[in-house]
Amino acid sequence: MTAWNALYNAKHAHQDQHPFSAAAVRRIVRFAHRHHRKLLAFLLLSSVLAALTVATPLLAGRVVDAIVHRAPLGTVLGIAAVIAVIALAEAGVGLLTRWLSARIGEGLILDLRTAVYDHVQRMPVAFFTRTRTGALVSRLNNDVIGAQRAFSSTLSEAFSNLVTLLLTLVVMLNLSWRITLVTLVLLPLFVLPARRMGTRLARLERERANHNAVMSTQMTERFSAPGATLVKLFGRPEEESGAFAARAGRVRDIGVRTAMVQEVFFTALTLVAALALALVYGLGGYLALRGSLEPGAVVSLAMLLTRLYAPLTALANARVEVMSALVSFQRVFEVLDLKPLIEEKPDPEPAPQGPVSLEFDEVRFSYPSPEKVSLASLEEVATLDSRGGEEVLHGISFRAEPGDMVAVVGSSGAGKSTLAALAPRLYDVDSGAVRLGGVDVRDLSAEAVRQTLGMVTQDGHLFHDTIRANLLLARPEASDEELWDALRRSRLDGLVAALPDGLDTLVGERGYRLSGGERQRLTIARLLLVRPRVVLLDEATAHLDSTSEAAVQEALAEALEGRTSLVIAHRLSTVRAADLILVLEDGHIVERGTHPELLAAGGRYAQLYRTQFAQSAQSSPSAQSSPSSPSSESDQLDRSERSEPSEQSGRPGRSDRPAADAAAPGDAGAPAGDAAPAAN
Repeated sequence: MTAWNALYNAKHAHQDQHPFSAAAVRRIVRFAHRHHRKLLAFLLLSSVLAALTVATPLLAGRVVDAIVHRAPLGTVLGIAAVIAVIALAEAGVGLLTRWLSARIGEGLILDLRTAVYDHVQRMPVAFFTRTRTGALVSRLNNDVIGAQRAFSSTLSEAFSNLVTLLLTLVVMLNLSWRITLVTLVLLPLFVLPARRMGTRLARLERERANHNAVMSTQMTERFSAPGATLVKLFGRPEEESGAFAARAGRVRDIGVRTAMVQEVFFTALTLVAALALALVYGLGGYLALRGSLEPGAVVSLAMLLTRLYAPLTALANARVEVMSALVSFQRVFEVLDLKPLIEEKPDPEPAPQGPVSLEFDEVRFSYPSPEKVSLASLEEVATLDSRGGEEVLHGISFRAEPGDMVAVVGSSGAGKSTLAALAPRLYDVDSGAVRLGGVDVRDLSAEAVRQTLGMVTQDGHLFHDTIRANLLLARPEASDEELWDALRRSRLDGLVAALPDGLDTLVGERGYRLSGGERQRLTIARLLLVRPRVVLLDEATAHLDSTSEAAVQEALAEALEGRTSLVIAHRLSTVRAADLILVLEDGHIVERGTHPELLAAGGRYAQLYRTQFAQSAQSSPSAQSSPSSPSSESDQLDRSERSEPSEQSGRPGRSDRPAADAAAPGDAGAPAGDAAPAAN
């Protein structure tokens, strides 16, 4: 047991030699203050347990002395009874101490994990676009457990070992100071192997952990649906397998070396302990035969010897253990110290009532610099990228009246998706204001913004859960009737009804068991459950084929009917009926107007429209079969432009507009919209 304690403590101690921070210790004490009653009870019981541990060897020596001096049977039985009672008490106190240790440790894990999780939930989207998910999860798992070990293991062991060591030394010196000093001479032979072998084992453990982490990352990336597809399309399975096998082989080799180092370690320490025990019996026996030491004292000293080396070895490694726990705490506090950029007011205004307008008033915005939203350790880089902070939106102003649709078009990277992210307050503007119903979104609570505004993004993200669970994310209290109504309105009820498990069908990781169009319609159904008065569509049909797009367009018509809407679009055919079209380039609104007005102006919008129409004309069957026919590309474009006023002369009803607007002939084959870049 002594050897195992020494090995475990050294093996599991990190070698990070961070400076000891008094401020960090004070913060840890404040964090653990809620458990102070349990901590005090634990320390008291640990002292009692240490005293009971030392008492048993003394009583064992008394039994030997009673037998040697032929004491009455009652004396021997009485001492034996006391030993039995102490054993029972030691077992009971040990169980209670372990329960308190577990309660403190697990309670601290709960506090730290919930604190970090809740804090991360409040971080801006920029935080998640920069950090590696695995590194962040590690903070919630490995580092939190490392911090917890400071209370459930390091603190308890250091305190109990210190008490045990002091009591043992006092008793041994009282029994025989000569034997005690001689046994202490052998202490370096016990402690040094523990530290050296422990350091070597810790190094092997870290190397094995690194290889396991790399294999875990490889499996996570390759076993996801998009990763597996990529490997099949472009990867070389033999090389992938070879790289994985090399890592796994290295882990095997480390396992063999670790087993041999452990065996040598245990053998050496067992030998040292046996030599020390032989010394106690030899010198103690000599002193007993000369009459200067009682025989029972020799037995007590031999039993106390094992209780001396264990705490000494553990305390020798205590500094490394404390530093390890402190490092874990500091890594957790690093995340907690990242200030969320989106702060909710303590007294937010209620959600606006009735129909709601959407207004951008002189909005300027730049993405936050990396040091404001991330950590180098979470990105797994040496230093953070110094880029960032440049303004990407410059004085954007427009207003969508209740029930109107405003469309935003422009080149990739122009700032369209950035504009979309400001309305639901995924980011805060640098200057100006975004208002819902005349109220600045910064003055509203997050719940009020969610109740008022709904958004459909281009990726249609779903959790690896059932269709029901993904829908209830929007409204947990929604009934099955409401779920089926939302599915019907999103043109998805037939598909779900045909599934064997219906609403309880698992959609797979990121919804990959569904097609792209089905995923988008499910996100639209989720939006319909919320019943927002303002709807924001960010390239909602960008990655869909024409068939899927048509189904999604029908669902979007239902979602936008009678609601204020902001539509970010690449396919201009989908926004021809918008009340206002904004052309965004380099963060500036360069044109605004209706579809006929912008075509007549012959500016950037007309250029984009001509480009898309030319591409669709080239891909149409007639263009491909009759390249020299009279119906040339320019003729088709001229006819299309001449027909535009007639298309717009009768303004369509709200249910016939937006993205729901069917693509005109020649627009159906428009190229798929390119995804907005991460910075956009």
